[in-house]
Amino acid sequence: MTSTSPDPGLVARLRAAGCVFAEDEAALLEGEPVSAQDREAMVVRRLAGEPLELILGWAEFDGLRIKVAPGVFVPRQRSKLLVNLASCAAKRALQRTPGSTPRVVDVGCGTGALGAAIAARVPAAEVWATDIDPAAVECARRNLAPDGGLDKLDHRSPRVLLGDLFDPLPRDLVFDVIVANAPYVPSDQIQNMPPEARDHEHHVALDGGADGLDIQRRVIEQAPKHLAPGGVLIIETGFEQAPVTADLMRAHGLVAEIHHDEDLYATAVTGLKSEASL
Repeated sequence: MTSTSPDPGLVARLRAAGCVFAEDEAALLEGEPVSAQDREAMVVRRLAGEPLELILGWAEFDGLRIKVAPGVFVPRQRSKLLVNLASCAAKRALQRTPGSTPRVVDVGCGTGALGAAIAARVPAAEVWATDIDPAAVECARRNLAPDGGLDKLDHRSPRVLLGDLFDPLPRDLVFDVIVANAPYVPSDQIQNMPPEARDHEHHVALDGGADGLDIQRRVIEQAPKHLAPGGVLIIETGFEQAPVTADLMRAHGLVAEIHHDEDLYATAVTGLKSEASL
């Protein structure tokens, strides 16, 4: 079996436009089942700075094709650390109570990529998701559609809810795993982000407030009452922010641990709720 290298001319055009992974992007563009005219239109959009994921209509994440939409936060590869931690936590919950259904919620879900990846790894899990952005909720409902209905506009997940953090969730639900990739970029640093993010993703998905931790504080403050005993809160954060995130969790009664993944260039903090908690 042989592989065909992407067109050198296309690679050169993409590289000249500043695309760091020009060969990979060229291969993806050439792999789309479209006419030459439509492909050239896609290339022109990319040369103009539009994110490749929006042009393709999907992003690869943890082996899945995640549908994306204009303005909605595109999943980053570093967030696979959250999937690793959440999947392990859900499996531990299943081991504690064999035959049970581990319940997971992705707060501020964006495309729903985290929930979709966790569901793929732990099929027994019941995955919920919330977001304050209607565009994100619409996108996540498609990515978290049950029974393989990811491509059907009329087949959307009923467990993806519109609202602020935990507000739209049924009041009697508690979760074994709460995962949150809340925005953690300080407001004055958004201008320094890559234009693909800064100019094409809604600021509500990027802006973490003065120190980048405004949304995290609210998630951590509210999370304990939504966690089952032995449940865990998992939050993506910055390397330098992690000690503060951990201290916030400890202040709300959680056993905090910082996790770094050098390969993914990712940092997350987990907060475990004691099994003795009521």
